Amino acid sequence: MTSNNVLADKTIAFSIRMVNCYQYLMEEKKEFIMSKQLFRSGTSVGANVHEGIQAQSKSDFISKLGIALKEASESSYWLVVLFRSEKIDEKIYSSLKKDIDEIIRILVSTIKTAKHNINTKHENEK
Repeated sequence: MTSNNVLADKTIAFSIRMVNCYQYLMEEKKEFIMSKQLFRSGTSVGANVHEGIQAQSKSDFISKLGIALKEASESSYWLVVLFRSEKIDEKIYSSLKKDIDEIIRILVSTIKTAKHNINTKHENEK
């Protein structure tokens, strides 16, 4: 399933990687707490992006993407903790960290653009 929305596609792919990472951590590493935290935050990023796409207003869109950004930041945190506690190796860490950092950059840029567009619209209405 691909769309015309790069962010939506990237968050779906990341969510699938989170499902696979969660299964690996549970089955192979017997890690139950941090793996669940990463799973929840990592899959929540895409869920909030997809809610934002269906937002009822620009403000709602910005709010949903803001939540997605917070979840992405939390996911990044859990990746660092899992790596430093040697639950995931450098290859897995680097690959997942690269993906979430890219998603964070896109979210920040999209939120800034949406806020700028709202402010510009309000300035033009004065």
